[in-house]
Amino acid sequence: MHPSIESKRPRFSRLLVASAAVLLFLLAWKAAAEAIGKDIILPPPERVLGIASTLYPTKLFLDALAGTFLRGLTAFGFSVAVGIAAGLAAGIWPLVDAVLAPFLTLIRATPILALILLALLWFPSGFVPIFSAFLMAFPVMATSAAEGARAADSRLLEMASLFRVPRRSVFFQLRLPAAAPQLLAGARSALGLSWKVVVAGEVLSQPLHALGTGMQNARVMLETGQVFAWAFASVILCGLTEWVFNRAAKRTARHGL
Repeated sequence: MHPSIESKRPRFSRLLVASAAVLLFLLAWKAAAEAIGKDIILPPPERVLGIASTLYPTKLFLDALAGTFLRGLTAFGFSVAVGIAAGLAAGIWPLVDAVLAPFLTLIRATPILALILLALLWFPSGFVPIFSAFLMAFPVMATSAAEGARAADSRLLEMASLFRVPRRSVFFQLRLPAAAPQLLAGARSALGLSWKVVVAGEVLSQPLHALGTGMQNARVMLETGQVFAWAFASVILCGLTEWVFNRAAKRTARHGL
């Protein structure tokens, strides 16, 4: 059998299973909505779909989507850049690790809601979701980078030191390639976390253009179907960006970069 046919079979099987799971979820949702019988508590899926089809083409929604998208990418970019720099430094130098560890522990132990409430006192509403998401994603990225820096073969590092290989060459040719799998895994986790915290921050801070603001306004008006529609938009945004990231990561790994 042709190898390409064999490689397509697992993909088709996964797609089939995923489709069945989605269908089962929709059927359970529909049954629960009919059992409750109150749209204000749980609207049926077809009603939410109808609301979404009306809402998504509007300028209000598109502006909100763009605002959330920019905040999410900004928070993710900062967390990856700062997290990689701090994590690699902590993985290479024990002193940096000792200094950084208490701060990472403190951030991990602090509830997301507490960080958002504090950020509301310090920053404008549009920056609150970015700051909160950065603080939540930064420890994930820094920890992954530190573990990646320690993954380099100690024997190769000793040999490089013995032959006085320049530190720049050691970093780019030994430490960074060894850290790449951990960096990609950390970035993948940080990306999903960034979207969740950004939307949560928007719900509380209410910036002008934001998916979270749309969710909160719909909740205040007791429009549960709209709350679902706004929420599903954030889920779709998170899923699409993670799909693009995974595709880019696989392509990068395939080319050995």
